[in-house]
Amino acid sequence: MSTAPPDTGLRESGADAAPWLAVPYTNALRNGHGPLFLRRSDGWLLPLDVERWCARADAADLSALRRCEGSVLDIGCGPGRLVAAAAARGHRVLGVDVSQAAVNHTLRLGGAALLRSVFDTLPGEGRWGTALLIDGNVGIGGDPTALLDRVAQLLAPGGLLIAETAQLDVDERVDVHVDDGHGAPGESFPWARLGTPALLRHARPLGWHPAGQWTTGGRSFVALRRARRA
Repeated sequence: MSTAPPDTGLRESGADAAPWLAVPYTNALRNGHGPLFLRRSDGWLLPLDVERWCARADAADLSALRRCEGSVLDIGCGPGRLVAAAAARGHRVLGVDVSQAAVNHTLRLGGAALLRSVFDTLPGEGRWGTALLIDGNVGIGGDPTALLDRVAQLLAPGGLLIAETAQLDVDERVDVHVDDGHGAPGESFPWARLGTPALLRHARPLGWHPAGQWTTGGRSFVALRRARRA
């Protein structure tokens, strides 16, 4: 297993961390199961697959990890199954997450993780070989363009982004909150849902080039190559 890079000032990540510090999310990770949802203001619910997140990497996860190149940054690593699996495959890997419960779980698996937002200063900026946005994390921040720009800053020239996309051709920005189906609504935050066509539409003008698309285990993935700088 890789060890964590030197800390550069571990801290919670301000307002973007607060929704994922909500009791329902923390309890779900600690217990290893839901129910847990992202709830839109109109009552629509997006189920969150906590049981899969807390299990070992499955065949669909491994289909993404087999494509990883060099060092791996898992953005929104959750309880760390991909960090552990990528490290076991010989990659130098770091997970970042705004939830202390997620970071603690990753560390217990023997992985390296920092309590950070992707928009915070991170170790190795501009030198990562692969970035992961799995389990809906293309939605982080509710602004796909800003997120893709930030990932480009983190990757080395020619680096690879592997993202999981929604199975439907959806392209939406919404305000949601974490909900266990029983408690009072928590703090709302912006989120995005993108299918593969939508992600490609956002990515191409920013200099990202498709490097692969596949579906397995009922999940959809896209690999994007960052344009090399002159």
